[in-house]
Amino acid sequence: MSSITTLKEKLATPTLHLALLTVATGGVWPLIWLYKNQGTLMQETGQRFSSSVLIIWMAVCFGLGAFLRPYSMPQIDEMNYIHTPVVMIAITGILSIALMVLYIVWAFKARAALQHYALMQFQLELKMNLFYTFAFSIYYVNYCINALPDALAKQQILRAHLQQQPVMQASTQQPAPGTSEGSQP
Repeated sequence: MSSITTLKEKLATPTLHLALLTVATGGVWPLIWLYKNQGTLMQETGQRFSSSVLIIWMAVCFGLGAFLRPYSMPQIDEMNYIHTPVVMIAITGILSIALMVLYIVWAFKARAALQHYALMQFQLELKMNLFYTFAFSIYYVNYCINALPDALAKQQILRAHLQQQPVMQASTQQPAPGTSEGSQP
C-alpha cells in the first residue's frame, strides 16, 4: 500500500509554481504538465480516467487558437475603415471555449478518480468543491493532490477526538417542578 504522500511526491508540483509557469509560458505549461503527469496520476490512483487523445485535442485547440489569434485583429485599410474578421474571431472563440471545456472535463474526471483513490486507499472522504473544480480545473486538482496529507491528518485528528468523547444519549426531559406533564402553563 502506498503512502498518502506518494502522489504528491511523484508529481512534485506546487500549485503556485504551476500557476506562475502558466503565466510565464503563455498558457503552454498546463498542457506540458498534463502530458507529463497524467500517466503518473492514473497509475497511482489505479483508474484510467483519461487518455492522451484528450491532451492532444487540448493542444490542437490551444495551438490553432494561438495561431489564428493575430488574424482575428481588426484591420484598418487606406481609407481608415476598420475591417473586423468576424469569422476568425468566431473560430478563435470557439477554439478557446473548446479548450476550456476540455480542461473542465479532465478536471472532473481527475476529481472523481482522486476521491475514489483517497476513499479506497486511505478511508479518506476527500471533499473537493464543485465550483473550484469548474473555475480552476487543473490548478484545483493539483492543489487537492498537494493537500491530501493534510486532509488525512485532519480526519485522523477528528476521528481520535470523536472516539475520546462519550456518546451523548438523548436525555429524558423531566417536567419542571410544580407542573404536571398533561397541564399547560
